Amino acid sequence: MAKKVGIEAAIAIAEAAALADVDVVSAYPITPQTHIVEHLAHLVADGILNAEFITVESEHTALSAALGASLTGARTFTSTSAQGLALMNEIVYITSSMRAPVVMALANRALSAPINIWNDHSDVMSVRDTGWISIFANNAQEAYDLTFMAFKIGEHPDVLLPVMINFDGFILTHVIEPVVLFGKEDVEGFLPPYDHPYKLDPDRPVTMGPVGLPEIYTEVKKQQDVAIRSSRSVIDAVFKEFAERFGRKYSAVETYAIDDAEVVLVTQGSVTDAACFVVDEMRKRGKKWGVVEIRLWRPFPFDDVGSALTSGKIKCVVVLDRAISFGGPAGIVMSEVRSALYHVPNRPIVIGVTSGLGGRDIMFEDYVRMFELGEEALRTGKEPEMVTIIGVRE
Repeated sequence: MAKKVGIEAAIAIAEAAALADVDVVSAYPITPQTHIVEHLAHLVADGILNAEFITVESEHTALSAALGASLTGARTFTSTSAQGLALMNEIVYITSSMRAPVVMALANRALSAPINIWNDHSDVMSVRDTGWISIFANNAQEAYDLTFMAFKIGEHPDVLLPVMINFDGFILTHVIEPVVLFGKEDVEGFLPPYDHPYKLDPDRPVTMGPVGLPEIYTEVKKQQDVAIRSSRSVIDAVFKEFAERFGRKYSAVETYAIDDAEVVLVTQGSVTDAACFVVDEMRKRGKKWGVVEIRLWRPFPFDDVGSALTSGKIKCVVVLDRAISFGGPAGIVMSEVRSALYHVPNRPIVIGVTSGLGGRDIMFEDYVRMFELGEEALRTGKEPEMVTIIGVRE
């Protein structure tokens, strides 16, 4: 029986992992994701969750243990942030390459140095090309819902890939929001048991991850790329089934007030709700602004992005990056958006902005400035090559 409660996004994700009946939890504490594993540890210790909670000495070992557990057929969950993800990096690549559907909650946090425990997206952007399915939540309810969908997507026999749920550190991890929690019967009807078809089994010995000689390595990487691209059909099907069962709709790309918008802001994560509020307020003043949210980061939804940004009356697209591509002319998300529009005739102007680094607040006037930069680009007809950092002290 579903019920609405006030809960942190971090605790909501832990409750979702427990209700998904995970077999193994392997994680190391790091701010701001620690509440997830603390809560799961309590559930295991109290006998509420029948799972193996593996205490490890580092994040590298945490994901190594999760990888091994997943390949034996155990439903496996882990979580981390920033430097923890950086320490995991070697195993992040190996987990996707070995087709282990581990689910990881990534409480997005800025990478050091200097040491910063607050939110931006530099950690997730550092693992963009590691072969994980990567999805963004912008509030606690979405983080909770996406945890169930992540298991269903990653464990699908046509996918068998790890899934990363991105949710903003502190902004979501430590903030209490209203969340509808499912009952056991709700989840049992949606999430089937995990059955890896190629799991490690003493009665059927196989070799996994051996030396990849030049004669086979390219083909292995090719099939891995085909697998994550092909996962899109399963992702869409799971989103659709979730909406039909529970009434909350999720899409790879979501839009807000773009039907008559001339300038739109492209967002990811919790800034989306704030940007939509700004649009509502500024529309009262006659501004035709809108928001396009990229929820599915990998596999990147090129067609969906192109379709959304060339619909209606959109003339300028402002892409908000929460991380810096050092030395590059464009933001990381901005580069992807430009690529999605490259072959579109008479495409809208695309400009990039960066804001909210290291947890710095993005104020109402900062969002307004982003949209105004789009209006300025329309007036001049110029598409700046360099990204504008919003909110930086001169």
